[in-house]
Amino acid sequence: MSNKIESLPFGKKVIYALGQLGWSLGSFGVMNLLYYFYDSNINPDGSRMFPVFIISAAILGIIAALSRVFDGITDPLIAGLSDRSNSKFGRRRIFMAIGALPFAVLSILIFIPLSGSAIVNSVLLMVFTFLFYLFMTMYVTPFFALLSELGHTPDERLGLSTMISITWALGFMIGNGAYAFQGMLEGAGFAPLKAFQMVVVLFAVVSVILMYLPVIFIDEKRYCETHSSSEGSFKAVINAFKNRNFLFFTLSDLTYFLALTFIQTGISFYIIQLLGLPKEMATLMMSVLFIMSFLFYIPVSLAAKNFGKKKLLCFAFGMFSLSWIVLSLWGILPIPAGVQAGIAVVFAALPMAIFGILPNAIVADIAEADGIKTGNFKAAVFFGARTFMSKMGASVTLLIFPFISHFGGESGGAPTVAGIRLTTLTAMIFLVLGLILFLKYDEKAILETLKSKETMEK
Repeated sequence: MSNKIESLPFGKKVIYALGQLGWSLGSFGVMNLLYYFYDSNINPDGSRMFPVFIISAAILGIIAALSRVFDGITDPLIAGLSDRSNSKFGRRRIFMAIGALPFAVLSILIFIPLSGSAIVNSVLLMVFTFLFYLFMTMYVTPFFALLSELGHTPDERLGLSTMISITWALGFMIGNGAYAFQGMLEGAGFAPLKAFQMVVVLFAVVSVILMYLPVIFIDEKRYCETHSSSEGSFKAVINAFKNRNFLFFTLSDLTYFLALTFIQTGISFYIIQLLGLPKEMATLMMSVLFIMSFLFYIPVSLAAKNFGKKKLLCFAFGMFSLSWIVLSLWGILPIPAGVQAGIAVVFAALPMAIFGILPNAIVADIAEADGIKTGNFKAAVFFGARTFMSKMGASVTLLIFPFISHFGGESGGAPTVAGIRLTTLTAMIFLVLGLILFLKYDEKAILETLKSKETMEK
């Protein structure tokens, strides 16, 4: 490791965080609006919001799930290639530069059916979705690896994690504005289909500009603690999962992403069919949720330094579980629908802030501690393995959501109220399991290893 590595200036930290905003916004449509577009809600007059483009909701679930499985498989492959890269442009930046543009273009093509045939559209949707996740991985996995290398201490990594959590939440909040933006364009005279596609194009253009900022302005040779890894991709992944702390953390993290994907996929259904409110309310609710979460970002970062990341994350699992119980009662409680939505937001805001900040910092700490012990510093592999598990969680949700949400309904019909309510209880059960698994994470051992490195350097 070079002794001349510089600390990342605040301005560069902002540029790095804007890259997160870019990919968060660019991925929002595919990761959160597929069901909204292809298994669209029913309007008050009984018509569908969008035409039927593909064979069925079940096919959509299979495509979504298989694409995330493929995405998970490519994570360790790209991570290993990045860890072993000797590119003069930077072993992280070269992959980010290649992946950003096709990532953004495919985020548009997925929502532009090119044929009048449901079979052809279904095939194209699968192809485009697989390619989308390939190029997304090419950007995102090296991007996260930079977190471990740009942050030279646990506190620096926690600070960077806090910043990218803020920009991720901003991207998610702006993405949830899709419902409101669509409504505004409809009010300007555009048909729902055209209005929605215009929003998707806008998101893609903004995202690709932001994604290239860290590629252009952050010099890895100047700011990164760059280590080498001699392990092949799959061997590195296997060894990463042999790390007991990483294994239990990622298993618990998987359950969180199961629950998160339920709300990302189902928010319009919860708002429209459980509460009987217009789709634009989904934008308002998610915006309020993330604004409230912002209020907790700095306190969460300070609390993590004082009390430890593990205690806060355990608390977040419990609070997030309670928010799903509240959501399961939407439409049943004898209070106004808007109040019911507000209660769920209050319960979810703090745990969303905690989950937004701490997991990336925990993975960075685990990766650094593992490198100190083994001599193989493979930050990209640890982040790739983590995203593999998170995507497996998302895949499971995307696969089972259409089956659960259509519970009790007719074949080929729209999601049912009973089925949609059942998805909320399923998410809550997963979170309880995640808490049990995370209790086995040994934070004390990780911090002792990191302190041993600081002591040797002094």
